[in-house]
Amino acid sequence: MANKEFLSSFMRIVSGHRLAFLAFVAAGGYFLWTEHQAHLLAALPYLILLLCPLMHVFMHHGHSGHHQNDNGRQHEIPPSKEE
Repeated sequence: MANKEFLSSFMRIVSGHRLAFLAFVAAGGYFLWTEHQAHLLAALPYLILLLCPLMHVFMHHGHSGHHQNDNGRQHEIPPSKEE
């Protein structure tokens, strides 16, 4: 019974104009990929190199702070214990 309700609600969501739009986008995406695949793959190494500084800025939050504690002093790294 729940399966019929799910199928009915799914068909209401993906019917008519939405289905035609999704088919158009899928066909357009396919043809864009097949026609421009060589250009996109040729630019891939440059895109990866451009991602490096972006990831550095966003993952390190721009190095805006140096992790100071409440006293205003920087945290000290404890010496490693040698066994």
